[in-house]
Amino acid sequence: MLVARDLTKEYQSGAHRLAVLKDVTFSIPQGAFVAIVGPSGSGKTTLLGLLAGLDVPSRGTVEIDGVGLHELSEDARALLRGQKVGFVFQSFQLIPTLTALENVQVPLELRGESGAPARSRELLTRVGLGDRLDHFPTQLSGGEQQRVAIARAFSNRPRILFADEPTGNLDGQTGTRIVELLTSLNREEGATVVLVTHEADLAGRAQRLIRLADGVVVEDRVADGVVPEGAA
Repeated sequence: MLVARDLTKEYQSGAHRLAVLKDVTFSIPQGAFVAIVGPSGSGKTTLLGLLAGLDVPSRGTVEIDGVGLHELSEDARALLRGQKVGFVFQSFQLIPTLTALENVQVPLELRGESGAPARSRELLTRVGLGDRLDHFPTQLSGGEQQRVAIARAFSNRPRILFADEPTGNLDGQTGTRIVELLTSLNREEGATVVLVTHEADLAGRAQRLIRLADGVVVEDRVADGVVPEGAA
């Protein structure tokens, strides 16, 4: 379960305080697939960073599986992310000197897990890159690099996967395949997926849509209607 309560993020701008997010409240049950949408500057990426514990709010709280991120030190938040969170970036963030297989293995090796090569091969095969294990990022297309990034994000079996504009650098057809892959892994791995996107057709594939405008939630909708504020 992911819970955000009264999340507010402000920055100092000269003599004024600029509120990027204002009292954002919702909860997301385990295994859900949620899209966060809104125009540029609406606070989507800021919200994702707060939910993942990459940043801290000015006010409000985030809980992951009942653990309040506000109660943790920076090191403890990093440990929790390593145990429960995966992240997919728009720019892939692969290590250029490592092969596809080695990139996927990194999180597992950092955790000291045995069986890292086997788990990495399994995931790369599942994302359709079983024949690209020894290729470096520069030898892969943009869509292939993003598939490596998704395999890496799922390598530690995260409870929650956050994806920040994962199709932003891809053409429409490749982007659609990436979202289908996320949807498939969401079902098979049981991970909650929270996807930030500006593309309405991709957001339409999610089970639930949260729309931001000027830092506030203006719509929270599932297939059969509107979700009351703060509800799952």
